[in-house]
Amino acid sequence: MAGTGDWRLRGQEKHLQGATLVRKPYRAKDESWEHDHCEFCWTKFMDPTFSEDHAEFIAEHHDVLTEGFAVSGRSPNGGTDDDYWWICPPCVADFSQRFAWTLLDVAPQ
Repeated sequence: MAGTGDWRLRGQEKHLQGATLVRKPYRAKDESWEHDHCEFCWTKFMDPTFSEDHAEFIAEHHDVLTEGFAVSGRSPNGGTDDDYWWICPPCVADFSQRFAWTLLDVAPQ
C-alpha cells in the first residue's frame, strides 16, 4: 500500500472513495475521446480497435494499456455513468485498501 506522501495522491478520494471498479478492456467513447489516463499515475489507456493508427501506436508503445479498471456508476457532478475514470492495475494494487474499493472482473469483450 502506498504511503500518504505518494506523488500520485491528488485528492482523488472525493470521487473515488468506496467506488466499485470493474476490470475490462478500454474502449474509446467517440472520435473526440479516444484515450484516457490512469487517475493516479497518468499511464495512458487506448483502444486498439479504434483505428489502425491506434493499434500501431499501441504496438510501438508498450507502456500504453488496453485494459484496466473503470469506475462503475460514478462520473463528475454526481452522475452515474460508467467508465469516466480509469485506474491501472499497479495503482489499483497500491490504493485499493486505502480507498476501500470493490473490485470486479468482466469477461473480455
